[in-house]
Amino acid sequence: MLTLTIFFISLLHLLLPTTATFAYNATGIILLDCGAPSNSSSTLDGRNWDADISSRYSSINDQNSSIPSKASHPDPSVPTVPCLSALIIKSKFTYSFPVSPGPKFLRLYFYPAKYDHFDMTASLFNVTANSYTLLKNFSAYRHLTKEAYLIKEFIVTVWDNEMLNVSFIPSPNSSAFVNGIEIVPMPSSLYLSGTEIPSVTAGVRQSFPLDNTTALETLYRLNVGGNRIENVKDTGVYRTWSQDADYLLESNWTSPIVNKSKQLHYEIPAYTAPEEVYTTSRMMGNNGSLNLKSNMTWKFSVDGGFFYLVRLHFCELLRNVTGPNQHVFQIFINNQTMETYFDVFRESGGNGVPMYKDYITMADNGIQERGLWLALHPLNSLYPDAFLNGLEIFKLNQSDGNLAGPNPDQIFRPKPPDSQGPKSKESSIILPIIGAILGGFALVSLLVSFFVFQRQRKLKHSLSFTSKFLTTKTSSSLPSDICCHFSIAEIKAATQDFDDTVLIGSGGFGNVYRGIINGGTTIAAIKRLKP
Repeated sequence: MLTLTIFFISLLHLLLPTTATFAYNATGIILLDCGAPSNSSSTLDGRNWDADISSRYSSINDQNSSIPSKASHPDPSVPTVPCLSALIIKSKFTYSFPVSPGPKFLRLYFYPAKYDHFDMTASLFNVTANSYTLLKNFSAYRHLTKEAYLIKEFIVTVWDNEMLNVSFIPSPNSSAFVNGIEIVPMPSSLYLSGTEIPSVTAGVRQSFPLDNTTALETLYRLNVGGNRIENVKDTGVYRTWSQDADYLLESNWTSPIVNKSKQLHYEIPAYTAPEEVYTTSRMMGNNGSLNLKSNMTWKFSVDGGFFYLVRLHFCELLRNVTGPNQHVFQIFINNQTMETYFDVFRESGGNGVPMYKDYITMADNGIQERGLWLALHPLNSLYPDAFLNGLEIFKLNQSDGNLAGPNPDQIFRPKPPDSQGPKSKESSIILPIIGAILGGFALVSLLVSFFVFQRQRKLKHSLSFTSKFLTTKTSSSLPSDICCHFSIAEIKAATQDFDDTVLIGSGGFGNVYRGIINGGTTIAAIKRLKP
């Protein structure tokens, strides 16, 4: 009878739903559905969001400068909460959140669409959090990439007897908006531990102190070689981990490695990253001789003039690696040597032991958007290969507390469907401007000839790079084995949309711009003829 009872209890435990357990229990989480009239739990991750109307986080005076609104014709791919309601802000508006002292994840949700009589695809505004400037003259629409909405994630420390004040300030002749605000407390040592982090500039190695007086913006968080990890499968602080394939150069010869049955032995806090990050990785492949002649490289777009924290996650998964010096490689960031002899087994303390390494790098001023390069190069050892499990990149605030960078070049995305109501004042202004810009481009003739003498392999790489932008083939009398055809979209991307910061000369027939092609590996002079 006792055996039967134990069996029944065990079976009941398997059948009943269980609550997910996290490595870190974050208390005091705030989820605010901006512009929403009532609380909601109909979200993809099942969390409850508080309504914004008459909330305790804003003053009566601020509420008079804002208008709650609903998206007119929402994109079906956009989550209902918190993206379909928005707070439209006509003058400075501040939320004041009573939170405990310590570092916080601050996530801002933006769905730039048409809301009743407001077109938020044209909005420009600033966002501050206490003494930090998070966004400046920010266009949410121009920051969109694959999805119709975006989440901007920051890390800000709140001090004793201090509120977290988040202010939205419209730019002149514009409006601000926000769809959702998420605040999640985090372990004080997760990123801002106060330790000295290595940095290499112009070959000189030095240490960079990073403590909780620094604010960060999350730019990239990748589960390298693995699948996307949703926020509810994180370690309790609701981070989302994306795939790395979009940033990897020449991914056709790399090998994702999955070993979810691997028993991990933690020497670092378990909340550092989800277990799935450490049980998947990307390696170069089984051809050791080819590996020794190559790098495994990722490229990321970042803003110039800022320091960046690069965190690399490692865990040795090859069961045959049983000691040090068997699986070693070098680490380069922006052509600077960070590690000349990196041995994960030795650094972590064994096989299946998660670890991470932090580095600080600088993106120079010059052009507004620069590439941050990460390259791993294997050394001649028992297993001549390199690998990486996870990666995070954060922008660090400047000395004046600024984290804001410029808006990207205009991304020509389809406009959201027109609403049935009258057109807004903002849309009546912006549409003629866009029409004038497009008309001006139609009058300008562009003549670009690039004679690139390379091996056939490099030419093919160049063509594969340009194929992302080309939609049609154009015949040309130029020899195809030494010349490439570039579309207007490619030329604009190469010259930052003919930005003055890359202007290198001018003459009687037009201006000459510095352009970057072939995935950032080739610099070319591009002449734009006068109309």
